[in-house]
Amino acid sequence: MRRNRVVSAIALVTAGVFSLAACGSEQQAAVPPPDAAQQVDTGAAPVLLAGTAKANNAQPNTGDWAVGEDGTANTAKREVSRNWVQLKADEAGALDPVVVNGAGLTLYRFDKDTAKPSKSTCNGDCAKTWPPVLVNSGSKIFLAGVKRSAVGTVKRDDGTQQVTIGGWPVYRFAKDAKAGDTKGQGVGGTWFGVAPTGQKSVARGGAPASNEPSSPEDRQNATSAILFDGKNFSDNEPSQGLSGTGCKNVARPGVTSSITTSGSLKLWSEKDCKGRSVVIEGDVADLSEINFDDTAASVFFGS
Repeated sequence: MRRNRVVSAIALVTAGVFSLAACGSEQQAAVPPPDAAQQVDTGAAPVLLAGTAKANNAQPNTGDWAVGEDGTANTAKREVSRNWVQLKADEAGALDPVVVNGAGLTLYRFDKDTAKPSKSTCNGDCAKTWPPVLVNSGSKIFLAGVKRSAVGTVKRDDGTQQVTIGGWPVYRFAKDAKAGDTKGQGVGGTWFGVAPTGQKSVARGGAPASNEPSSPEDRQNATSAILFDGKNFSDNEPSQGLSGTGCKNVARPGVTSSITTSGSLKLWSEKDCKGRSVVIEGDVADLSEINFDDTAASVFFGS
């Protein structure tokens, strides 16, 4: 009888040891290593949206608008600064066109990187001077004047996702303090502002970055568009959005000077898709170039 009690007690102690070991394992597994959040990335593709961050009502103090305690984007917290990125074709300094982010900062490419396949070679101290444009998995990328087919991401050596244009990884320059700065242009003979195609940006009046034709993706029928009152998708003036299929009347007709869309649509000079019309494929930064400035009164989405 006593022997049975001893055996039972040993069994209970043994079970308790295994139970504690199991609990310890569960607790250990539940606590990630200190830098795991910085290194682990599921690799989900970003969501590409037509228009600027402002036109898409991006949350203040996030994405390209996030800054650190010192007031710069270089020290902004990862969880808010990588929520979204804006890629907008614009002009900065003598560069036209060049891609800028949501804060108007010039974006660059590095000759020592590669585009096919995409590969970033700027790490360590290099990445402090040239902060890579990073996004979280599934983050939003707002596009204005940059084709969807030109945009992607590449996995860096530390596991983060860097935005690419035309296959080229893109960066900011830490010494660019405000919109319009191009202090990184030509540095070391290897750093250049990036054009909307991924090629090197050229000075205003220079040769075009590319006469590359639209891809089939860019020629598909659009289902939404953002119409800007100002040229070059300016956020300094009002904008209005339209979406759906068929004919849609513009809430404020006769004020549109630029438009972003991810496909093909037809603009009409009168409501209910009547009057003069023009077909566009993708973004148009200046509707006066196709004789349709301050004219659009309705939009037709579809074949």
